Amino acid sequence: MIEGSMVALVTPMTAAGDLDWEALRTVVEWHIEQGTHSIVAVGTTGESPTLSPAEHLEVIAKVVDQVNGRIPVIAGTGANATAEALELTQAAKERGADACLSVTPYYNKPTQEGLFQHFKYVADRVAIPQILYNVPGRTGVDLSNETVLRLAQVDNIVGLKDATGDVARGKALLAEVDKSFAVYSGDDLTAVELILAGGKGNISVTANVVPSAVSAMCVAALQGDNERALQINDKLMPLNRALFVESNPIPVKWAMARIGKTAGGIRLPLTPLAEQFHEPMEAALTLAGALD
Repeated sequence: MIEGSMVALVTPMTAAGDLDWEALRTVVEWHIEQGTHSIVAVGTTGESPTLSPAEHLEVIAKVVDQVNGRIPVIAGTGANATAEALELTQAAKERGADACLSVTPYYNKPTQEGLFQHFKYVADRVAIPQILYNVPGRTGVDLSNETVLRLAQVDNIVGLKDATGDVARGKALLAEVDKSFAVYSGDDLTAVELILAGGKGNISVTANVVPSAVSAMCVAALQGDNERALQINDKLMPLNRALFVESNPIPVKWAMARIGKTAGGIRLPLTPLAEQFHEPMEAALTLAGALD
């Protein structure tokens, strides 16, 4: 079971929006050095909607190659067409990913039965651990706890990334699901609370900027060290909030450029962080220890 701080990795781009392969290698290496426990490549934060299929798979392959087995690599392979999700998941397996993260189909708004059949269809056909991803605020569809419990019975569906921010709902699922099924937070603002309640880690945006701090927080929470976990979380909370003042990954890409890790390029229809948020972001980065 993958546990701990699982960075929802940005896809580094040049100012012109081209993929920056050298920055990707450097950032991956930095995460390993800083104690990140797993890398999630080409999820929402990785700008999956604007990467071509070839780029999507090349990012996964290059992350796998750079990691070289030192920590698990989870590939984002979700789509709103089941056939496309199947194709991406199979391709990610072939490129060496350790697991896949599959978001609920967006925009076409399937029923709960449709969601069940979608995820089961892919899981039945690709023998790789698969993590469900529920983020209704972005997709327009909500994967219910009841459907998650059904899907947890499928052999290679191993976990859920819960980005609802509803800790009570997460706790209710933890009370019912088998201990072999991992529930991960996908919401930095509430992650520590969910881990302390039995969650297995945090698939984190904030970890892009302060990987060692998020790693330490997750370790403390997993060990039941509430005081230490909450102490770190309090220090990170202004940054957690600042990273969502505009649509993710707009703020985190600006923050990564500000700390000197990437050029900060981003693709339309997303635009660079509005100037009014620069100063508050700098203050949050300073409080979190990301800037001197």
